[in-house]
Amino acid sequence: MLVSEAVATRRSIRSFLDKPVPFETIERILERARMAPSGCNFQPWEATVLTGAPLKALQDRLTASQPDDPMDYDFSEPGKHEKYKARLQAVGAAMYGAMAIARDDGKQRADFVQSNLVSFGAPVLLLCHFPKWMREAQWSDTGMWLQTIMLLCREEGLDTCPQEYMGMYGRTIKDQLGLGEDVLLFCGLAIGYRDESDSVNGFVRERVPLGEQVTFLGF
Repeated sequence: MLVSEAVATRRSIRSFLDKPVPFETIERILERARMAPSGCNFQPWEATVLTGAPLKALQDRLTASQPDDPMDYDFSEPGKHEKYKARLQAVGAAMYGAMAIARDDGKQRADFVQSNLVSFGAPVLLLCHFPKWMREAQWSDTGMWLQTIMLLCREEGLDTCPQEYMGMYGRTIKDQLGLGEDVLLFCGLAIGYRDESDSVNGFVRERVPLGEQVTFLGF
């Protein structure tokens, strides 16, 4: 698969098939992803990867828990600004529209949001974490590592869903995994095979025009 094909076909999958992913495949992807860019070669990213009984145990605990209060970090801040709020609303309308869930159907929407806690049925969950004292540059490096994993997953015929939602349950997850309080639970990454028949995996995702985000000089 060309890199451009992997980029074009990668999307956040929110309905996975009940099909296991071989350990060798996950190990191969993560081995290759070690070469992701890393400022000063710090390689700040760390992860715990779960499947089977350990994953089920975590999910059972999460569904019986409440979000952290306060949370270690807030991923929703841009939604307070009109330009970014409009982008959030557009993808939400497309996603819930694909599932035929009405805007005023609070219960169905809440139930769907809760499915984050079981990673939409994905058989593998990577939980990304690193020391809390890492700064913005290292968060950026971690994002590049995660993107590298997602593209390598596409090469293997796998799909993913990055889940910052898991950060809302950071302390519960850290306790379950035996991680210390000096660790930040950054996000989850659901990994598996997409359910092609589920409409939530096929809605059109809008992206703003290139000219709205990039300025070219000297060309």
